[in-house]
Amino acid sequence: MIIFILDINYQVCYFQAIITVQHTKYASKSGGVRLIITRETDYSLRVLRALPDGKVTTIRTICEQEMLPRQFVYRILKKMEKGGLVRIARGKDGGAELATDLRHVSLYDLLAIVNEKRYISACMQPNYECEWRRARRSSCSVHNHLTEIQNNLDKELKKRSLHQILFE
Repeated sequence: MIIFILDINYQVCYFQAIITVQHTKYASKSGGVRLIITRETDYSLRVLRALPDGKVTTIRTICEQEMLPRQFVYRILKKMEKGGLVRIARGKDGGAELATDLRHVSLYDLLAIVNEKRYISACMQPNYECEWRRARRSSCSVHNHLTEIQNNLDKELKKRSLHQILFE
């Protein structure tokens, strides 16, 4: 089951695609729920929301405004700086500021920056060796359908800019 939640009241899109696994054999340690948008990605969105265009914002302000733990914000900002989304200013007047226009960055891009590329199945991963296909030397209809679903999910993640998600 896939659920998309849009919370307009708080002016943020908590785009949470939740895949509930029915069999405990496949369940995650968190009780059988796997998230496409993890806590780290959610926090990344909230950090970006706290950064007004062209202004340096202190880490403390970001944490207070978005109710985020400081240790995660530092780690997330470093990843986003490496990915070109923000600039970090150190020192007394330090903080973070946007380094790019969020109208040109998608949720798919953000997932890649925070190393959160998610696949709906292991066989979607690059260089995955499928024993079933190799043994039968034929196409797998399950793989073909999952590929279509994965492509549609990726298309949806690329469709909206972070600016749309955070501010519109």
